[in-house]
Amino acid sequence: MIGNLLQPELIELIRQRNFAQLREILAEFSAPDIAEIFTDLSPDDEAVLLRILPHDLAADVFEYLSVDDQEKMLHALGTEQVAQILNDLPPDDRTALLEELPAAATQKLLNLLTPAERQVAADLLGYPKNSIGRRMTPEFVAIQQSWTVAEVLDHLRRAGRDRESLNQMYVVDDKGRLVNWVRLRNVVVSELRTPVVELFEPQLVTLHASDDQETAVAAFRKYDFTVLPVIDAKDKLVGVVTVDDVLDVLEQETTEDIQKMGGMEALDAPYLRIGLTHMIKKRAGWLSVLFVSEMFTATAMGYFQGEIERAAVLALFVPLILSSGGNSGSQATSLIIRAMAVRDVALRDWLRVLKREIVTGFALGMVLALIVLMRIFLWPNREKLYTKHYALVAFSVSFSVVGVVLWGSVVGAMLPILMRRLKFDPAVCSAPFVATLVDVTGIIIYFNVAWLLLKGTLL
Repeated sequence: MIGNLLQPELIELIRQRNFAQLREILAEFSAPDIAEIFTDLSPDDEAVLLRILPHDLAADVFEYLSVDDQEKMLHALGTEQVAQILNDLPPDDRTALLEELPAAATQKLLNLLTPAERQVAADLLGYPKNSIGRRMTPEFVAIQQSWTVAEVLDHLRRAGRDRESLNQMYVVDDKGRLVNWVRLRNVVVSELRTPVVELFEPQLVTLHASDDQETAVAAFRKYDFTVLPVIDAKDKLVGVVTVDDVLDVLEQETTEDIQKMGGMEALDAPYLRIGLTHMIKKRAGWLSVLFVSEMFTATAMGYFQGEIERAAVLALFVPLILSSGGNSGSQATSLIIRAMAVRDVALRDWLRVLKREIVTGFALGMVLALIVLMRIFLWPNREKLYTKHYALVAFSVSFSVVGVVLWGSVVGAMLPILMRRLKFDPAVCSAPFVATLVDVTGIIIYFNVAWLLLKGTLL
């Protein structure tokens, strides 16, 4: 990282209080690069560097820091600097910071805002957590449907300087309700007398402030917009959501899904920030469920204890059978959960998925069965290791592998679809959970196939 290269020099200049040279060095970098430099420094050193930056640049740099780094920075800065940064931050980024802080800290920071900014912050925090309202910004360009292009351009000169996006302007009626939108490009190239209504776009896509954030992710993915308008229950335009904020949501949702698929509850904070007690609670629940489920594997093996005693060679392949089924189930689960997340697979596709997994599972099982057959038939001293009935043992294991892999693929693919159908998050069908479920049934399949083929010989 850039900070690792500059860290010794920056720290030395801070100790020498050589602020002029520090300002010169930082002036060569953009706000994202300076934020990257800050992450390699201590909060106190970060605070020193932030103080020597111009106010506008300091706010931009603060915006690019992680929430954890932002919180540490606020503790290191004085009240005056904190107030300046918070007032200069874009409303959506400020909301993302405030909602992560304890209530007492949030209230203290709200009191540092100007009355106008405090009202904006309170309005955004008033929307439900994880809603689109928490991610939007009220800084948008709204124009009246009765205007001409000349009036729009005049409005932009007066009000467009501080707006986050000007490429898309939203047309409202006299009550503030969203009517349509126009492109800046079309406004610029049109005659000054052209009415705004003649520039309306054919497609209007809106988001509702109370909807879940995932709705915004799906809308941006589907329509390829960089900005989308947000309306309230009365169709009044209350804000806009930009694609950079949606990318943050997408990263957060993907992280939660990955954590759930790992066999645990999603963490509410970054790994190094979450408390150990909270971490244990998040992981212990699912780990206990998986542990109890694995006990059924031992129960299933106990049911076939007599067969194991008479043909101990069968026990050699139990780990192979269990891992084959568990791995195929985990593969199918991961594929289907991701396919559902990116809208490649819907509930109505369950039968197509089932057919594909039956064919795929059988083919994969045949591949593994062939490997098992070669392993046993070509192994030296096979009669000593696998008894004189090694051929029957080989076919027992290979047929079982086909059955277990086929079963694992089907269960792994169908379980996430079933969970979605029951209105649950498919990500809770974690790979470890599916593997544990397939372990129990794999034991049953294996020993029943072995009993059929080895009856009268080893059994």
